[in-house]
Amino acid sequence: MNLERKTILDRYPRASDGTIIVDIAAGKIEDIFNNFDKATPYAKKDLDTDFFTYLVDSVKEIGNVPFLIEITLDIKPDDARWRNAIEGIRNYFIYIKELKIRELKMLYRTSLIMLAVGVVVMMLSIWAHRTFGPDPDMFTYVFAEGLTVTAWILMWESLAGFLIQWPPYRRDIRCYKRIAHAAITCRCPLPDTLTDQPPRP
Repeated sequence: MNLERKTILDRYPRASDGTIIVDIAAGKIEDIFNNFDKATPYAKKDLDTDFFTYLVDSVKEIGNVPFLIEITLDIKPDDARWRNAIEGIRNYFIYIKELKIRELKMLYRTSLIMLAVGVVVMMLSIWAHRTFGPDPDMFTYVFAEGLTVTAWILMWESLAGFLIQWPPYRRDIRCYKRIAHAAITCRCPLPDTLTDQPPRP
């Protein structure tokens, strides 16, 4: 482990077994959810933007090391509300992960379509050059060269776009999956602490 990596990990507290703790503080359990629709149960609520962003950024920062999520609350929720809150956190990250997977599949399809169109246009360009010969008129020359340029642009855009955008999608999907399956605990001023174990994959 290099010095920079160790410095990053040292910023986080650790459990007794050495597991990294991603600690997030909130006043009460409602503060980690978006309260636009107060009637919606926790299991179906969106997460608060700041809570979501901090959690995702922290998990990406620590990399592949094991971690658990510790939510520090000023007001301890009862067991039923805590279980519902945990379900809501997991459900939201599973939902966001599925959205990213759908977007990645759309990226696959778009890139393949652009590549296929580029190949077809390149074949037309080759046909045009062979058909009109080495000394075509100006219009024919511009047309044939235009097909060649268009073909290369389409193929380049399809490959470059996919290669550039694919890694961030994969990182996000993996991050959301790790969070959805992480152990989550609740720390309150009261002596007893609520815990939750990660579900089986």
